[in-house]
Amino acid sequence: MRAALPFPPVSPELFSIELFGMEFALRWYALAYIVGLLIAWRLASMAVRRAHLWPDNRPPTNPEGVEDLLTWVILGVILGGRLGFVFFYQPSYYLSHPGEILAVWQGGMSFHGGLIGVTVAALIWALRRRAPLLSTADMMALATPPGLLLGRLANFVNAELWGRPTDLPWGVVFPGEAAQACGQLATELCARHPSQLYEALLEGLLLGAVLLWLAFRTRALSHPGRVTGIFIAGYGAARFLVEFVRQPDAQFVSPGNPLGLAWEVGGYGLTMGQILSLPMIALGLWLVFRARG
Repeated sequence: MRAALPFPPVSPELFSIELFGMEFALRWYALAYIVGLLIAWRLASMAVRRAHLWPDNRPPTNPEGVEDLLTWVILGVILGGRLGFVFFYQPSYYLSHPGEILAVWQGGMSFHGGLIGVTVAALIWALRRRAPLLSTADMMALATPPGLLLGRLANFVNAELWGRPTDLPWGVVFPGEAAQACGQLATELCARHPSQLYEALLEGLLLGAVLLWLAFRTRALSHPGRVTGIFIAGYGAARFLVEFVRQPDAQFVSPGNPLGLAWEVGGYGLTMGQILSLPMIALGLWLVFRARG
């Protein structure tokens, strides 16, 4: 019998109540979004209060401006994340069911889409306030990893976005669809990589620690674009690596393409997550190079 870890008995719902004949529930995933945004707000506020960290001792905004930006970011995350999932992962389905595009309560969010949405929202905010674009981006990049950490932990609690089957001793026996995808009941033979936890450690904990150290110990914020570039390239590299052990999206998997590759040539290929991560790595490295000195 292969060693494997059982899935912890944690409900996706923190609690639920019934009011006026309707049930309302607070899910860990929603709580992760809320707490992640609150932590981001506090980190950004801390950074802008330390004027000496920024070019010419001029932060991109003040704490009141951070609160205003938070509203724009929330809209960017929700709309961008949902539309990114629709167009990157299931365009044909949603073209046939357009009424479900905005049904975010049914699940389906894309980080890459959320990043685009936040970028557009921040651009509008910065132009309206005439804030320096790269310093604004640095402030937001610094504040993002805690939300990624909490979001990936919530993915694990929801038993979603699991990894490929593995015989490693830390493989997790996920319930539900993960077990069904193995063609059997959930047993030790259906252990999978806890890819959500890999991403939480790489994209959230490790990347976040690096950015905090750079910002508050090396004055990286005084070089506009450096923190943003390291965040973008770091996230892209982490996601690219985890994709090797992450179960591909079901719409890309077929009998002739069991690895779920979105692009393949000569037996080698890339998943959709890897394809979307390559431009991030390139852009991030360019920003770091641009901010050198």
